[in-house]
Amino acid sequence: MEQVTPEVKPTKKRATTAKETKTVNKPADDKKKPAKKTNAKNEDDEKASSGGRAVSEDPDIDSIPATNPDAPRHEGEWYWLMKAEPETRFENGIDVRFSIDDLRAKEKPEGWDGIRAYAARNHMRNMNQGDKAFFYHSNCKEPGIAGIMEIVKEFSEDKSARRPGTPYYDPQSSKDNVRWSLVHVEFRKKFAVPIGLKELRELGNKGGPLENMQMLKQGRLSVSRVSAEEWKALCEIADKKAEEAGLKHETTKLTK
Repeated sequence: MEQVTPEVKPTKKRATTAKETKTVNKPADDKKKPAKKTNAKNEDDEKASSGGRAVSEDPDIDSIPATNPDAPRHEGEWYWLMKAEPETRFENGIDVRFSIDDLRAKEKPEGWDGIRAYAARNHMRNMNQGDKAFFYHSNCKEPGIAGIMEIVKEFSEDKSARRPGTPYYDPQSSKDNVRWSLVHVEFRKKFAVPIGLKELRELGNKGGPLENMQMLKQGRLSVSRVSAEEWKALCEIADKKAEEAGLKHETTKLTK
């Protein structure tokens, strides 16, 4: 989602500051900060008063199609990196924290809402069902890649943008002027040992496997592309770190 017009400060699953995160409510570009789910009207107020996350306006997640005819088709599986803030931070009175453990606990696909940067939004609009993404913990004590999730529903409107009271409400967004989108994701794997930002930067040095990684070159971007080579290298590093620690990744039955 990147700037095509000045950006608004917005909600969720992911937010950002100069650091990085899942929701972006800055002209900067970080997301997905945690945020809402699909339910109904007055749940936002209930969540706000209870310190919970904002709820999405969609009454039934199952009613959202898995594919969107407006999403560009691409060959094979594409890879991404999406940021979320795992530690408490309030936006508009609502805690927007969202970690890989929160995602793992979900019984239904989670809408990656709250993105308010055009470059990040545009990346989500290019995602196809079945693409994979690294879940990146941002704007926290130890930022880094925490695991893997899968895009299970292609982009649809992020209705939280036009709902007053949500963390990243955008008064310029309307039914006739849909500015923000989201995709739905599901948990696939939590790394036994995260790959920290310091290590990622070292791997991004000249000649390293992450030398051209978009996330390292555009640190404020909350949703970024990951090449097939970068994806493979990082998965191998995660496996090696787990083996050296004598631990196993936590996965789902669907994990490949």
